[in-house]
Amino acid sequence: MSSSSPLSLDGLDLNQVFFKSISNADPPSQTNHHTKISVIGVGNVGMAIAQTILTQDLVDELALVDVNSDKLRGEMLDLQHAAAFLPRTKIVASVDYTVTAGSDLCIVTAGARQNPRESRLNLLQRNLAMYKSIVPELVKYSPECILLIVSNPVDILTYVAWKLSGFPVNRVIGSGTNLDSSRFRFLIADHLDVNAQDVQAYIVGEHGDSSVALWSSISVGGIPVLSFLERQQIAFEKDTLEKIHKQVVQGAYEVINLKGYTSWAIGYSVANLAFSIIRDQRRIHPVSILVKGFYGIDGGDVFLSLPAQLGRNGVLGVTNVHLTDEEIQQLRNSAETILEVQNQLGI
Repeated sequence: MSSSSPLSLDGLDLNQVFFKSISNADPPSQTNHHTKISVIGVGNVGMAIAQTILTQDLVDELALVDVNSDKLRGEMLDLQHAAAFLPRTKIVASVDYTVTAGSDLCIVTAGARQNPRESRLNLLQRNLAMYKSIVPELVKYSPECILLIVSNPVDILTYVAWKLSGFPVNRVIGSGTNLDSSRFRFLIADHLDVNAQDVQAYIVGEHGDSSVALWSSISVGGIPVLSFLERQQIAFEKDTLEKIHKQVVQGAYEVINLKGYTSWAIGYSVANLAFSIIRDQRRIHPVSILVKGFYGIDGGDVFLSLPAQLGRNGVLGVTNVHLTDEEIQQLRNSAETILEVQNQLGI
């Protein structure tokens, strides 16, 4: 399935009829890089990511892959029909992974849904089986790509993708707490009545219940918030801080309860990561990376979110953020939580 079949009548290429070649022109440049992103899984999250990427004029080609051929073709056509309102992008779709060949970035949103009364471990085992059919195919057709994992539980599945791919650690990234941190910034901005873009704040660790709010490093307009309040002798309740963190953790559940699923925020979040990678922006994002050796985490290979610099080569480095002793211990606890489940997968 493709959006770029040439228009022809009885073998006549109409492009040659409408456009006359310029004499003595140079041949097309071979140095221009053809930028391509593949999105695996065209559910609510995958399509929100695809749609947002298209509006950013980020790629020359967008490939969609899913096991449901009818839905896949429907989603492709729906996007193609918006061509007059979007930057020019070739949109292709297939149940076959050959369509992903030559991708710069492969975004995996596919994942098994949890059944009623199903254990987390059983769900993980089903996702592991699914990833065993996805990741090797992506590696086969795009051996130089960067893998961006979005499926939940994202930290463990990023580890799974890393092990299955054989890629260096800088080229396997989980969306992690990038969205959690956005929710965190929004809530702080809402409390202070400022623009969220002027708030610097991170959620790190697990994308889940054991995530860690880095209160010690929050700043607004360059002003460290907690130390400023202390210097001004302005009292603040720790319960208030914990309440904000709880709202961050429960934010996705609230959206799911209200509309049935989350899509737009994660769509913008992942497209934001894709932009930083493809355009080599070298911006700092809290994403899921291999954290062994950081902050005393040495119990095994585990992926958790830390503020990392992203660019064309994936993870370029990890920000040396100062953490309090309490925050470090919470991060280590988060690592232990992930490892306990991860060790049961047998991978």
